Amino acid sequence: MKNHSNFIIDGMRKRKKRWIIISSLLLVVTVILCFAMLLLGNTIYPVDVVIRALIGDATGGVHFAVNTIRLPRMITGLFSGFAFGVAGYIFQTILRNPLANPNILGITSGSSVAAVFCITVLHSSNAGVSIAAIIGGLLTVIIMYLLSRKQAFSIGRLIIIGIGMQAMLNAGISYLILKSSQQDIAGALRWLSGSLNGSKMDEVLPLVLFVVILTPLMLLLGKQLSILELEDQMATSLGTTPDKIRMILIVSSVFLIAIATATTGPIAFVSFLAGPIANRLVGGSAKNILPAGLVGAILVLFADLIGQFAFEYRFPVGVITGILGAPYLIYLLIRINRKGEW
Repeated sequence: MKNHSNFIIDGMRKRKKRWIIISSLLLVVTVILCFAMLLLGNTIYPVDVVIRALIGDATGGVHFAVNTIRLPRMITGLFSGFAFGVAGYIFQTILRNPLANPNILGITSGSSVAAVFCITVLHSSNAGVSIAAIIGGLLTVIIMYLLSRKQAFSIGRLIIIGIGMQAMLNAGISYLILKSSQQDIAGALRWLSGSLNGSKMDEVLPLVLFVVILTPLMLLLGKQLSILELEDQMATSLGTTPDKIRMILIVSSVFLIAIATATTGPIAFVSFLAGPIANRLVGGSAKNILPAGLVGAILVLFADLIGQFAFEYRFPVGVITGILGAPYLIYLLIRINRKGEW
């Protein structure tokens, strides 16, 4: 019995050590990509020049390029990727299904259709678009949750309803674009492709604020994720309130998805890929919220660098993440179909 206990303790220590090492490496990669975003552009600046620009010692073109163009773009990519990664991981873990992410469930589409409506019909300000995106995402989740409950919450029913909601909302987006005037189409298409172009410091501040406030809450409640993976009756017997915790985590995730979508547009597949990649690197665990967020940030920053510099023409970040994520979605669908898990 003692040897068995020691074996369990050793396993826990190894998993914790692996979590710390991998998370640290992900953080280092994230910092490197952030610096790359500041260094690279039409003109490549040395590290010391960029640092001087950040602390206010540079003037003229260097100051403008680094602080006005590259820094807001980097911060937007960093925090939006982190938000997408955390939210996707929360959904996939709570609903115990890799397909249960905000992109496929239609939550991102709910935010997008509200934002596109404000852009093409109401001609709202950026603040109005952001508020509408949050409301659209929340309403989508509420409708899906109510339709999936019946007598008890059903994960399978929620996923099916979410896929249907996504199809309906995407049709609404297409209709709005078809009815839009020519000058509004460009702004609407930015939402559909997902882009860091034109990022401004004042527009990214709400995203930073939401991430800074909600992430500690989600990390705190994330300790309950392993219990939520059990049946609700078992979770209740262990002293938790699964419906309450589940709702808080989902609402927090929706806020992150909505504000990130409001800032960048729906960057495809980041919330879908971040969780599985983090679990593969760190090991399957309900404590991978932070690694999933870092993976999401890495995906967005890396994809944006590829979109800017790897091709003759520059592509929005959402195009690159779509290219990366589509093969994995096809692979996952084939695997689920073979296992008969539908």
